[in-house]
Amino acid sequence: MIDFQAHSGFARTFKEHKLTLGITLPTEKKSGEVTKLTLEEQMTLVRSAEDLGFASLFVRDSPLLDPDFGDGGVLYDPFILLAYVVAHTKKLAIGTASAVTTLRHPLHLAKSAASLDEMSDQRFLFGIATGDRAIEFPAFKVERTKRPELFRESVQVMKKVWKEAYPKLQTERVGMTAGDIIPKPALAAIPIFGTGFSDQTVEWLAEHTDGWLFYAQELKKQREIIQLWRDHTPTFKPFIQPLVVDLLENPLAAPTPVPVIVGFKSGRQFLIDYLYALQDIGVNHVVLNLRSNTRPIEDILQEVGEYVLPRFPSFEHVEIQQS
Repeated sequence: MIDFQAHSGFARTFKEHKLTLGITLPTEKKSGEVTKLTLEEQMTLVRSAEDLGFASLFVRDSPLLDPDFGDGGVLYDPFILLAYVVAHTKKLAIGTASAVTTLRHPLHLAKSAASLDEMSDQRFLFGIATGDRAIEFPAFKVERTKRPELFRESVQVMKKVWKEAYPKLQTERVGMTAGDIIPKPALAAIPIFGTGFSDQTVEWLAEHTDGWLFYAQELKKQREIIQLWRDHTPTFKPFIQPLVVDLLENPLAAPTPVPVIVGFKSGRQFLIDYLYALQDIGVNHVVLNLRSNTRPIEDILQEVGEYVLPRFPSFEHVEIQQS
């Protein structure tokens, strides 16, 4: 069992019975479209997030643009974008939510993740998934029905090559009889977070991953999922979820649902109350997807950082405040 409290990204972000906040880069505004924020505009948001004290920054992985999927996905490759983020930050945990294991070779994934972890001084949180855009599987000549075994294969291959020197591997996609993957992670492991069920049982996820990244849903259902996770994880493994929020100027504005996805428009007071409710049911980290129909995203980020974040600070930030 790896003690990930020695991993700076994990320790900054997760603590039992507590909730912290991260953000995802706002690269979309309208359904089916990708907003082409310049790289510098995105880095301005990233630097602001770190300065304000957010625990993490997550980016998504959508290899192909599918205009019929319902959202446009992301503009940049997640590993390249996060490498650029690493060069412009010092403390912010960085993560994928989530890398598509079925469409990426496990040896490439292992090397990319280990590279990011070393370059960031162990700040990388590795969310992984099976993929959900139907058009991508024929494009990559991958049988969609093989998603469950390809996901398991990726986890098993990555863990082995991170830990062992010159490992021997024979799997569906790997025939490794010589050579090695470098660099090796400093802890001989990187925290892995499965997304949803990823076509696995909760028992398998609890044994082979280091936390659960689950979809946002109604509080009662989320409480039941969290309890299921806790029943299978005798030692602490964090529970993470995204949350789409359109923050209105009136801090007392009542919530209204965001269509299609689980999220809401509201003033900041409802957001604070809702985050406390998530903490009470056992959520350890919320990755905010901040979007707006009317306000500059920079203003929303600043408001969350000034009024909401101090109630749910990163743990490094807590230590600084108490010293």
